[in-house]
Amino acid sequence: MIITLLSLILISLSIIVMLLSSILSKKTILDREKSSPFECGFDPKSSSRLPFSLRFFLIAMIFLIFDVEIALLLPMILIINYSNLIVWFSISLFFLLILLIGLYYEWCQGALEWAD
Repeated sequence: MIITLLSLILISLSIIVMLLSSILSKKTILDREKSSPFECGFDPKSSSRLPFSLRFFLIAMIFLIFDVEIALLLPMILIINYSNLIVWFSISLFFLLILLIGLYYEWCQGALEWAD
């Protein structure tokens, strides 16, 4: 009985607060900037078909790949206590070798150069 009464009071109180906030808010229909989505610094009122810097996208993808690689390297320090040292060293060396070969390939292709 008391739980039902408290539930009704809380629901009615929340409805009253929501109605008051919608009535008292200073929304205007003419304010397009607040109702438009914000997309990483792009102007929402201009054309959406502006050219996007492909180099910026490639740098972001390279950062994401190396960030994930570092997240995979950190647990290897904890694994050294539970595995054979030779197996751990060979797996870690192989992983780092693949990472360095990928970095060298991206460097040779010019993907790491921001300005031409």
